Amino acid sequence: MAVGIWPTTLFVANPAFAQGFDNREWWMSNWGWGHMAFGGVMMVVFWGGIILLVVLLARGFGGGERRDAPSRQSPIDILQERFAKGEIDQKEYDDRRRTLFGTR
Repeated sequence: MAVGIWPTTLFVANPAFAQGFDNREWWMSNWGWGHMAFGGVMMVVFWGGIILLVVLLARGFGGGERRDAPSRQSPIDILQERFAKGEIDQKEYDDRRRTLFGTR
């Protein structure tokens, strides 16, 4: 009985046969190829969005330590720090300070 219903369902469910197939191309013959290009673009957008979402979630919930950019110190700050640590003496500090500021 199921074998007898299948051919009828094929012809009734198919719009080309329901409209009467009169030597035309199949039912989407007047649509052109635009819908296929749109579908391809939307597929790339969809999967790109899914991948982006996964990457953002992985970064947001990752247990890794965040590394911020180190603060940039000015040359005079580095010079003062070295002098305070005792790495350079007063004479060398004065010479380098004069070199930085261009004074004699």
